[in-house]
Amino acid sequence: MKLYSLSILYKGSTKSNLLKAAYDLSSFSFFQRSSVQEFMTFTSALIVERSPLGSRASVKEQEYLCHVYVRNDNLGGVVIADGEYPSRVCFTLLDKVLDEFSRQVNSIDWPSGSQNPREADAMTKVQAELDETKIILHNTMESLLERGEKLDDLVQKSEHLGNQSKAFYKTARKQNSCCEVM
Repeated sequence: MKLYSLSILYKGSTKSNLLKAAYDLSSFSFFQRSSVQEFMTFTSALIVERSPLGSRASVKEQEYLCHVYVRNDNLGGVVIADGEYPSRVCFTLLDKVLDEFSRQVNSIDWPSGSQNPREADAMTKVQAELDETKIILHNTMESLLERGEKLDDLVQKSEHLGNQSKAFYKTARKQNSCCEVM
């Protein structure tokens, strides 16, 4: 029996905000942990968004069981565990955790969340900055390639104009040579 994630979210009108989360990713390799954590965060938010107020449900996602409880005050919780973990224990845990959270955190602070999870984890923040830099670099490379194609077009046009001017010069020289003889 393994408990991987416990998340507390606020269910907004269009999306849910992650307020607090705890993860136990020790059973995953170091290189998988960030993507597994992202998967669990995304799945938790998605399940809370799609669950009606005042409901409890268990959702199977890949080899995980996601137990969700959304209260009538828009506060929701998700426990992600393996299939062997008893669902009754998960729902009892969610009930206690949500009650304790609502006692300690003022409900006015729920919609905004107390912190941005991407900024809380240094590795996630660095990864987001690297992704932004990579996008900017790709856009710059594309514009350079487009500029190179435009330069190639200009070179071809200038060669064409050069050939036309040579032909014009030869024609003009022939015409002028006729006039000089007379």
